[in-house]
Parts: sequence; C-alpha cells; structure tokens
Amino acid sequence: MIRVLVVDDDYRVAGLHARYVEAVDGFTVVDTVHSAAKAVEASRTLRPDLTLLDLYLPDRLGTEVLPALSGDVLMVTAATEAEQVRTALGRGAVGYLIKPFDERELRNRLTAYARYHAQLATGRPLGQDQVDRALRALHGTDRTARARRPRTTLTGTLVADTLASLDGPVTAGALAERLGISRPTAQRYLADLAADGTVRIELRYGAAGRPEHLYSWNGGGAEPGSD
Repeated sequence: MIRVLVVDDDYRVAGLHARYVEAVDGFTVVDTVHSAAKAVEASRTLRPDLTLLDLYLPDRLGTEVLPALSGDVLMVTAATEAEQVRTALGRGAVGYLIKPFDERELRNRLTAYARYHAQLATGRPLGQDQVDRALRALHGTDRTARARRPRTTLTGTLVADTLASLDGPVTAGALAERLGISRPTAQRYLADLAADGTVRIELRYGAAGRPEHLYSWNGGGAEPGSD
C-alpha cells in the first residue's frame, strides 16, 4: 500500500484530493494538513511514500520545505510560472500537476507513480535499462494510447454535441440526467474530451461547501459530431 500525505491550504480541496487518492487501488491517505510547518511535522512522523504538495501555503512556499519531506513529492498547484516548475523539479519533485484537474488525471499520475515505485522497490543494483523503464513509467511514456476516442462512439458524439449546444457550463450529473446515461459514463467521456482540449473544466463550491466540476465546450478539438 502506497501511503500518501495531502498538503493544501484549502480544507475543501485537500479533502477532495484525499477522496481522489483513496479511490485508487493500492493507495491510502495517512493525513491531510494545511500548512508547510504541519507538512514537515506530518512527514517526519508518518513517513509517507508520496506527498501531494501545494505551492502556496499560508506560512511558506511548498517548494521551500520540499527537500525536508520524506519520500517522493508530487506538486499539486495552480501555479503555472515556468520558474516555479523549474524550482519544484530542481528540488526533487517527481511531477507537477496543475489545478484544476479531474479525478481521472490524478488517477493516471498515481497509477504511473505506482509502477515507478514498484520497479524501484528492490535492494538489488539496477541496470540502465531498469532505470530507464522506471522513469518511463513515472512520466507515462510507456502508456499505450487510448484505443477509443470519445467522439468515435455514439455516446461520445452525443455528449460532445450536447455540451457544444449549451449556453453555459454544466455538471456531469446534470448532463447525465439530460442524456439519460449514468453519471460515471458522462464523467468518463467528459474527461476524455477535456484531455484533448475540447472541454474546459472549472471547480465550483456548492451551497454546502462541497466542490463540483463544471464542464463547458472549449472547441479545442474536432467539431462536434465529426471524427
């Protein structure tokens, strides 16, 4: 089991990311904390295998305490400046995931990390080919391409056409109800469309403070209904 520490200044976002992690087989969340000081303390006490680390924390930048954290670190932040990315990777982060993202994207990163982690979980010396294979696993370059694009199926075309026809953003649940399909099915196709830039994802908090994703047509991919 890969043990994960979640660090984010926003309690709601930290909880959301923790739920995403717990949904991935082979991963468990050992704690969620909301400051750099608590991250260092929890890391020393709990010794997680992986930390999901936000950059902008209330007391210090995440990159400032990154070297003090045990295990590996995946930056999870809205910061898009090239300098911040270089700093994070230069100080040892194994990856950099930009917010907002959906559950599928984090699952892909965690699955890749699990392969990397497993390939290096040996006490024996490694050959160059084994090191290269582990790095390819980490960065996803050994993943096979999707066998099916979202608009090559009837449901995928229906999801794309409907979203393109709407005047504003919609949740996966509302779109699923409109089309008479299940919510997980709608989420799967929306995630595929988001991956190729056709759909834009935004994060919104409801009246009860529960975060939800809003999907809107971005027009970044092929025209709806075309293959």
